[in-house]
Amino acid sequence: MVDFQYRNSYGIADLVEIVRILRAPGGCPWDAEQTHTSIRRNFLEETYEAVEAIDEGSPEHLKEELGDVLLQVVLHAQMESEAGSFTLDDVADGICKKLIYRHPHVFGDVAVSGTGEVLRNWEDLKRKEKGQSTNTDALSAVARSLPALWRAEKVQKKAKKAGFDWPNIHGALDKLSEEISELKEAVDQGTNVEEELGDLLFSAVNVARFLKADPETSLHAATDKFISRFSLVEQAASQGGRRMEDMNLAELDKLWEEAKRT
Repeated sequence: MVDFQYRNSYGIADLVEIVRILRAPGGCPWDAEQTHTSIRRNFLEETYEAVEAIDEGSPEHLKEELGDVLLQVVLHAQMESEAGSFTLDDVADGICKKLIYRHPHVFGDVAVSGTGEVLRNWEDLKRKEKGQSTNTDALSAVARSLPALWRAEKVQKKAKKAGFDWPNIHGALDKLSEEISELKEAVDQGTNVEEELGDLLFSAVNVARFLKADPETSLHAATDKFISRFSLVEQAASQGGRRMEDMNLAELDKLWEEAKRT
C-alpha cells in the first residue's frame, strides 16, 4: 500500500504525483515498463477519441477524453523527468513562452488589422523561431506523422503562401483529370501505379482546398455513407432470403442503386 492522500477532488499536481507513484518502485509494473515508443499508439488513439467526443458535442464525454489525453502528456513528461531531461513544468514553461512570443499584438505593441494579419505574423514568427529560412524548409517541417491527406493539405497551403498555386479551382480540376488519365495508363502498363495513385490523391486534396472542404472530413463522410448504403444492400439481400456472398455483381449493383435512392 503506497502512502497517498485520498481526496474528494484532484488537480494537475495530483495527477503528476499519481503517475510518479505508478512508475516508481512498488508502483504498477505495467506503467513502469512503458516508454515513449510503447505508448505512442495510445497517445494517437486517445487524441482521436477526444476528437470524436468533440464531434459528438458531449461535454461530459469530452471531459473524460481530455483527461485521457492529459494522462498521456503527463506520462511522457514523467519519463523525461526520470531521465533528468525536463519536467511537466518545463513543458508548460515552453508553451507559455511560445504563446507570448507569437502574440505580440496581445503581449507586445504590434498592431494588427484582423485575423488575417494575426495568422501571417504567427507564420512569420514560427519560421523565424524554427530557423526556416526558405519556403522549402517550411514545407519540409510539416510533420510526416500527420494523416496523409492532412499533411498534403498543409503542404499545399504553405506552397500557396509562396505564390505556387493555381489561380482558381479549374486548374486544380484539370490537374485531377490529368492524374486520373495517368493512373489509368500506369495500370494498363503495370508500372508506377502507387506513385500515380499518390499524385491523384494529392490532386484531389488540392481540389478540396479550393472548395474550402476538409479532405479528412469529406472522406469520413463518404465512408459513413458507404457503410450506410452497404447496410441497406445487405438488408435487402437478407429480406430476399439471400446472402451477399452468393449474389453476382449485377444483382448487388441493382440493390446498391436502390439503396442510393433511399
